[in-house]
Parts: sequence; structure tokens; C-alpha cells
Amino acid sequence: MKKYFILLLIGFLILVSLGEGAAQEETPLGMAVEFTDHAACAYISQDKGWFEEEGLNITTYESYETGMVLAAALARRDIQVAYMCLVPAINVFANAKVPIKIIAGTHKYGYGLVVNPDKVKTIQDLEKPDIRLGCVREGGAVDVLLHKIIDKYNLKEEKIISNIRRMSPSKQILTIQSGQLDAAFLPEQWSTMAEDLGFEMLLMSQEVWPEMQGSVLVVKEELIRDHPEVIEKLVKISQKATDWINQHPQEAAEIVARQLQEAGGSIFPVEIADIAAKTEITPEVLLKSMSRLEYTTDIDPVVVQEAIDYVAQLGYIKSSFKAGDILDLSFIKP
Repeated sequence: MKKYFILLLIGFLILVSLGEGAAQEETPLGMAVEFTDHAACAYISQDKGWFEEEGLNITTYESYETGMVLAAALARRDIQVAYMCLVPAINVFANAKVPIKIIAGTHKYGYGLVVNPDKVKTIQDLEKPDIRLGCVREGGAVDVLLHKIIDKYNLKEEKIISNIRRMSPSKQILTIQSGQLDAAFLPEQWSTMAEDLGFEMLLMSQEVWPEMQGSVLVVKEELIRDHPEVIEKLVKISQKATDWINQHPQEAAEIVARQLQEAGGSIFPVEIADIAAKTEITPEVLLKSMSRLEYTTDIDPVVVQEAIDYVAQLGYIKSSFKAGDILDLSFIKP
């Protein structure tokens, strides 16, 4: 009888385990990523099949050129997971009231100021009235870095802002190619691509904003509540991919370059798609670009709080809030 009971118990546990696995397998996950090497761990995980290996059911996998466009996509019900820059995540949480949580970091830094060395030799040259500056629209991570640069170097904000031409990173690259920009505030890999076109890196984010949190792994709150096992696997996969990137930089650059090149044609506006397709994202550029990021899933709440406070100071969100309101770091393994 005792042996029979043990067999029944084992059978029951197996059925429960299978049931949990099936439930997890059936949980549809819509994922959004940025079209940059900031989301390298997502691109690597997709390429390696690690999401599928862990039984995650990725039903939607979309790439967006900027974090701000991606942030808008988070309002949709079919997107539950996003690899995105911290600043747009703060904005969509505070302004659009999208119920999200940051469950891990993906990298630090990853932004730069590139210039035409014939026109811009010092940071103060940006104030000259004939200098044509490129930057993403207000509220983007690079735009916030722009304000940090203005603060750090005591630049005259009105002179800088009057020189700004607001456009996406790809359009800035195309405008650089046509000789219509003298300087550009860009995220990686775009800033390194601008160097490949003859521009020089005047400043990197690590020189302006120590410990700057670049991108983060974001999920909808309901996913944490209803499927914590999915969150555990997402963080586990991100940690695995991040470790792999740091251990295999050359192969990682090759994979991310291929993934970005394949995704590029589907995300650019029709009017620039043909030209953008000719802007090749090479492994050589990616290797140099990715070396400028610090890939890590660790995230410091103090640094996140500083970013929240600064974004509020700039007026991009109505008021500051506690970092703990947007963070849930309980799934990160030490």
C-alpha cells in the first residue's frame, strides 16, 4: 500500500509539473526591442533559440528604431516585454501610466556626441549659430544626455537648442552622409557608424554621466502577477546572453550585425527605406560600438532615481517618483 501511495504521489507531481510547463508554454509573449546594439542580449537570445529552449512562447517580436516609438508600443495589449532605454521607460510609466516594471538592466552608457572635426573642435563650438546639430526628439535618452552636456560644460541652452534639428538616428546618419549636419547626438551603434563616415567622437556618455543606466528589461506588471515563472526565465536568459556577449565579443558583434541588417528593412519609413538599406551595419562597426557599452544586468536603484529626478527637472514628466515604484529587481540572481 505504501509503495502504491508513493507511485501515485510521483505520478501526481509529474502531472503538476507537466501542467505548469504547458501553462508557461501557452502564455503568449509579445516582445519589443530597440533597433540598436543596446538590445544585444535580446538579439543574441533570439538567434541562439534560448527563448524557445526555456519554453517561452514569443508570439510577437518587433524592432523599433527609437525607444520613444517602442514606448508607445508598450501601451498595446500584445506587447508584454521590452528591451528599451531607461528614459523612455520612465516617460511611458509616468506620463502614459502604462503599468510596467523594470526587472533587470541590460547595459550602461551607449550614447555619444559625434562631430565633423573640420567644423567642431571644442564643445563650445556647438554654440556657434552656423553649427547644424542633430538629435532625437525631446524626451529621448540622447536628448536627456544633450541637456547633461549643456549643464556640465555651462553651455548656453538657447544657442544649442536653436541649432538642433530633430530627427531619428537613421535620418541623422543619412543627413551626415549628405553633408547637412556638423554634429549629432546619437545612441550606439549609430554614433560609431557616424565615425565610419568621417565624424569624430567628441564625447561619450561615460564622460558626462558616470554610471549612466542605458537600457533595461521591462515587463507589464500583470505578467509578474500572473506568471512569475516567465519573469524568472526572462531574467535568466538575459543574464546568460549578457555573459555570453562579454565572453564572445567578436561572435556577438557578427550575430547582432546580421540581426540588425535583417530587421532594418522592416522598420524604416518608406521614404528612406531604400537609402537606409544601403547603410550597412558591419560586424567591424558593431564590435567597436559594443565595446563602448558595459553589458550587465545589474542595475543600481540610486542611479535610476537620479535619472527620474533629472527627467522631472527637465519637465519631461510632471513630477519625480520613487525608483521603487518602477523597479522589481527580485528576480536577478546574485
